[in-house]
Amino acid sequence: MKQSIVHIALVIEDYDEAIAFYTQKLHFTLIEDTYQPEQDKRWVVVSPPNSKGTTILLAKASKPIQRDFIGNQAGGRVFLFLGTDDFYRDYKDMVANGIEFVRKPKEADYGIVAVFKDLYGNLWDLVQFNEQHPMSGRI
Repeated sequence: MKQSIVHIALVIEDYDEAIAFYTQKLHFTLIEDTYQPEQDKRWVVVSPPNSKGTTILLAKASKPIQRDFIGNQAGGRVFLFLGTDDFYRDYKDMVANGIEFVRKPKEADYGIVAVFKDLYGNLWDLVQFNEQHPMSGRI
């Protein structure tokens, strides 16, 4: 059997501002932006550059309870993990693009990590795993 997690839904306020943030500031690729008239929604999918793994579905909040979770989908905990093959290249680029880091880079047993906020305040790890880490070959 072979299975994979295809998308992670990220609740957002506005499609166009989210697309701009992810494609311009994080250099993600816009995979799909399709209007769904039966639901009056857009199906918007982005992915880190050159990634073959899980993608992010940018899901606009459509109900009041969903709006309450914009920017806090994990209750203040790091929610998503962006792996990289060159931590300092990406860290410097993100800082230059105005990305706010709430925890500076630190070396840990598993690699190098820093925590940043997306445009709505969700926390992300930017991480480069050491070669010995089980995730290192997956990036």
